[in-house]
Amino acid sequence: MPRSRPGSRPGPSERRFGRVVRRVVAGVLVLAAAVGCGDAGGLEGAGSTPTAVGPARLWPELTPASSPAFEIGEVNTEPVRGVDVPADGDIRRVDPVGIVRAEIDANPGDYAGDKAPYRETDRRMADCAEGPGHGRCPVLRPYYRDLTGDGREDLTLGFRLLPGQTTAVRVYTVDKDRLMQVMAWEDALSGVELAGRSLVIRSPSEVAGYEYRLQWTWDRDQRAMLLTHDEMLRTGPRGHSRHPSAPPSARSSGSPSAPSPIPSSPSVSPSASGG
Repeated sequence: MPRSRPGSRPGPSERRFGRVVRRVVAGVLVLAAAVGCGDAGGLEGAGSTPTAVGPARLWPELTPASSPAFEIGEVNTEPVRGVDVPADGDIRRVDPVGIVRAEIDANPGDYAGDKAPYRETDRRMADCAEGPGHGRCPVLRPYYRDLTGDGREDLTLGFRLLPGQTTAVRVYTVDKDRLMQVMAWEDALSGVELAGRSLVIRSPSEVAGYEYRLQWTWDRDQRAMLLTHDEMLRTGPRGHSRHPSAPPSARSSGSPSAPSPIPSSPSVSPSASGG
């Protein structure tokens, strides 16, 4: 094998020979690894790649709108009246049953009287002496997590809208000395999850094999949980719902929706802290 002189640069033939040797050694190592470990997951062709197509802008002659055509109520916040907040601002010391009673008192048309759509919720509040999540009490177990990023826990609360199977979901935070509702939604529920500073609600769809997935995320500028994702996702084949939930375009945050079926209890991420 040709050698270079000490202190001299290798010539072209030596460099070519060195490259060949390195390639042979690398090939031997790869072959040895393949023999010793079986199929190591080498590169395989994935077939032809579809050509990327950019978005096509439609009706470019239209003047962009500067204001919404309809009031949807994206920012849904309000103080909870009739509920005291402790001086230390600890939301765990605020009674969840008292919060729901305050909402019922503030909306008698929805709860009071034989013709009220959710009259049974009002009646069953008498069964909440042992606290939420017990017996026939319509108030579900509360969950606590810092959703606003201020280092203090916030409250995620649900209660059943009866008769029917609709569930109301609310998020509350303490702002100075007031209890603030920063998110409200009502629907049939497939599941509820807390993820980071977001609340995710899954609801059945009238389209077989699909469900709605809605995500609210805390927005520090609006100081509210904003609906940041609203999508329909495939879940697999299943039958049509006998009483489907309303499609996203027909929903209204803050106002009760028509009764819809719901599983016996919504699922919540185990990382959330319960009451």
